[in-house]
Amino acid sequence: MRLPDSFYTSVRARLAEALDERGLDGFLATSPPDVAFLSGFFYIATERPVYLWMPREGDPLLVIPRLDEEYAAQQGVQITTVSYFEYPGVVSAEETLASALSRPGGPVRRIGVSAGLSVGAFRALSRAIAGAELETTDAVAQLRLCKFPEEIPFHEAAARICDEMLGAGRALIEDALASGGPLPREDEIARHVIGYGTDQMYAHYDLVVYTTKLAGGLVYAGPNSALPHGLPTRRRIQPGDTLILSLGAAVASRFVESERTFIVGEPTAEQVRYYEADREAQEVGTQAMLAGRTCAEVNRICLDVLREHGLGDYIRHRQGHGIGLQNHEAPWVEDGDDTVLAPGMLLSSEPGVYVPGHAGYRISDTVLVQESGPRRLTSYPRDLESNVIQGVR
Repeated sequence: MRLPDSFYTSVRARLAEALDERGLDGFLATSPPDVAFLSGFFYIATERPVYLWMPREGDPLLVIPRLDEEYAAQQGVQITTVSYFEYPGVVSAEETLASALSRPGGPVRRIGVSAGLSVGAFRALSRAIAGAELETTDAVAQLRLCKFPEEIPFHEAAARICDEMLGAGRALIEDALASGGPLPREDEIARHVIGYGTDQMYAHYDLVVYTTKLAGGLVYAGPNSALPHGLPTRRRIQPGDTLILSLGAAVASRFVESERTFIVGEPTAEQVRYYEADREAQEVGTQAMLAGRTCAEVNRICLDVLREHGLGDYIRHRQGHGIGLQNHEAPWVEDGDDTVLAPGMLLSSEPGVYVPGHAGYRISDTVLVQESGPRRLTSYPRDLESNVIQGVR
C-alpha cells in the first residue's frame, strides 16, 4: 500500500529545487494531502495539528499528536518524528515544532506554507517560530499537478473499484426488479455502493490508508437528479426515472471518479435527446484533453457541444477538475483557468445537463493526459443502450 521509497526521494529532490528557486529555507506542510504526498503519513484531520517540515537542506521532521505515534510507525513512515501530548496542550504543537527547528543546523528565516493554511494556524505558527517569516508558495501544489509514474497504478486500482461500484448499484436495482419487490431508495443505493467499494478496499489491501474517504457517492433520480450536488434522499426509484450514480474511490488516497446516468425502463424521446447530447459533449471534451491545450480551451470545446444542441440554459458547471490526493484539486477545467495541460495530469471529464423539474444527465470519467493523447482510467460503458435498466413492471 505504501509507495516505493524512490517516489519520496524524487518528490523531495524536486521540492528542494523549487524551494531553492524561491529562496525558501523549507516548506511546512499542514494539510493531510500535502503531508501524505511528501511523507507517506496518512491521517484524518482533527483539531490536533500535524506539521511536516521539509527543509531545503537536511532531514524532514514530522510533528504529530502522541496518539498517532504507533499509527505512523505502522505505516512505515521513514521520517524523524516528534510528538506533543494533546490539544490545546500545555506545550502546543506549534511550540513543539519551534523547539525542534531551534536545534543545530542554522537559523530558519523563510518558511513556505500553502495558501490553504488557516488564518488561525498562520498566527499560531508566526508567534511560535520567532524570527521566521511565513510565506505562501505554490511549490508543492505545482509538484502535485502532474502525477509521478509511481502514483498511476494506485489511481488505476481505484478506477477498477469505482467502475465495479457502478455495476453494484445497477445490480441492486435489477435484483429488486427480478424479485418483484419495491425498487430501492436513493439512500439505500448510496449505502450499498459505498459499502461495496469499502469492502473491496479491505479485501485487496492489508493496510488501508486515506486522507478523507475510501469510497463515496451521490445518488439521485427523477427530478432530484437535476440538482448537481443534491444529497441522496429517501425517495424510491420509480419506473421511467433518470438516475445518476456519481461515485468516487481512492486507493492510498489516490482518487478517481466514475459517474453514469441510467434510465429505468424504456427511454422517452426527451431522455434520449438529453442523454445523447451529454454523451457527445463528454466524448468530444475527453478527446480534447490534449497536452498543450489550456484548461479554458478544453472546457469551451466540451460545453460548446451542449450549446450547439440548444442546451446552454441547462449547463450548471464546468467540464471538470483535477484529481489526485484530493477528489477535487487543481487544475480546473473551466473558462477561468489558463493552465496548460501536460502529461501526467489527471482530470475529470464530466459535462452535465440539468433540466429543472425533469432530471439531470452527467457522464464522468477520470482521464490521464499523455503525450499520445488522453487515456480514460475508468471504463464503465457510456452508450445509452448499456445504461438502460430494463424489466420495469
